[in-house]
Amino acid sequence: MSLEEFYHQWNDSDPRLLVHTSGSTGAPKPLWVEKSRMRASARITCEFLQLEEGETALLCLPLDYIAGKMMAVRAWEWNLRLLAVIPDSHPMVALAQDYPEVSTIAFAAMIPMQVVRSLEDEKEAIALKKIKNLIIGGGAIDDTLAKTLRSFPNAVYSTYGMTETLSHVALRRLSGPEASLWYTPFNGVSISLDSDQRIVIDAPEVCAERLVTNDIGEMNVDGRRFRVLGRAGNVICSGGIKVQAEEVERLLADVISEPYFVTAIPDAVLGQVVTIVVQKEHRRELSESSTVDESPEQWLHRHHDTFVRLLPPYWCPRKALFVNRLPMTETGKIIRKIPSMFT
Repeated sequence: MSLEEFYHQWNDSDPRLLVHTSGSTGAPKPLWVEKSRMRASARITCEFLQLEEGETALLCLPLDYIAGKMMAVRAWEWNLRLLAVIPDSHPMVALAQDYPEVSTIAFAAMIPMQVVRSLEDEKEAIALKKIKNLIIGGGAIDDTLAKTLRSFPNAVYSTYGMTETLSHVALRRLSGPEASLWYTPFNGVSISLDSDQRIVIDAPEVCAERLVTNDIGEMNVDGRRFRVLGRAGNVICSGGIKVQAEEVERLLADVISEPYFVTAIPDAVLGQVVTIVVQKEHRRELSESSTVDESPEQWLHRHHDTFVRLLPPYWCPRKALFVNRLPMTETGKIIRKIPSMFT
């Protein structure tokens, strides 16, 4: 969808708009949302970030999904100057090419992949650090990226939300002394946990119904802020022990150089075993004894001592699989399932 097409949809007489979910937990689903709630969401974000009329906003996300649509809506509703570039992995390059006269961006939203790719180039990294308010969503932010963002001079946030909440309803500061592991809900948003520790969102301005998510959470002692531990569907039950796949990834983030994710394979004895799926295309060998033709079993054996040192016993990966590319959605989220070639 082009920006012009979306502009006409936004300004037509229909009070609702058709959007689609990202497809990270299944096939993308159509969803009708009220424009009045999208306006409320835009206002809440712009007020929180203290954006001012006339400031510049960068649109570098596809308009096919709610994140891109909401960036445009925020700009239109808050009278920001909207600069739209092709949504690829190097938005700062596209910005320099399309708008060479622009030196300051007040507000931008990106997915983690765009931030990571921009940091790989010195000029892009400098431009990225100049963004006054950068929000990052659509995927997990690993510890390595979080450490890098902590030194950014301006405000960088991780977002929490989904299509049903019309983008984010809470932010977590990643930069400066205010950096935190805890998300803070916007005013008017209440977060709680149900009996299965799933996050429950009550945000009447943007979502008509109380929303029980598939995210496993933890509440802060203040009763308001919260952490996201992982997806309910990513809980692995191995030998009666519940293992959150994302928590395993977090603990291994500093010791595995290859792109990877953690999932489960059925096991006759344990029910499920923790399994690590590794992208082998860009594998870097970590010792002289390693070989290019290393098998998954050899790779697993090479990392065994590290896993035992960092993880509880039932959390340690017992299987490893190699793939050429990790399966991902169009918005950069990992599709956390065993590739069909192994099932």
